[in-house]
Amino acid sequence: MSSFHRFYKGFYFAFRGIYHAFKGELNIKIHFSIALITIVFSFLFQLSTMEWIAVLICIGIVFSAEIFNTAIEKLVDHVNPEWSIRVGVIKDMAAGAVLIVSFIAAVVGVMIFLPKILSWLH
Repeated sequence: MSSFHRFYKGFYFAFRGIYHAFKGELNIKIHFSIALITIVFSFLFQLSTMEWIAVLICIGIVFSAEIFNTAIEKLVDHVNPEWSIRVGVIKDMAAGAVLIVSFIAAVVGVMIFLPKILSWLH
């Protein structure tokens, strides 16, 4: 198998993983909806380049964290289908990571958009 073919297959598998995450996970769909709304507001309020960078980094980190969380949950369920305290703690920690990055993304969003919304209202 050529290097290019392995490289191409890597992208195929990565996109397949993203597809499966979007297909089966409600939280990814919620994050996607919020990201879409954020992007629309970013265009409407004509964000600066630095503001766009902050918004896009936050969106990327939240999606990545959610996909990692989903992967960890599925792996833990596969390895240990029976619920246990240890399994619960592992899943809670993964969900906690998503909560942290989502909260920080929301704070960044408020810092960027609240002044623009307030000036628009006045």
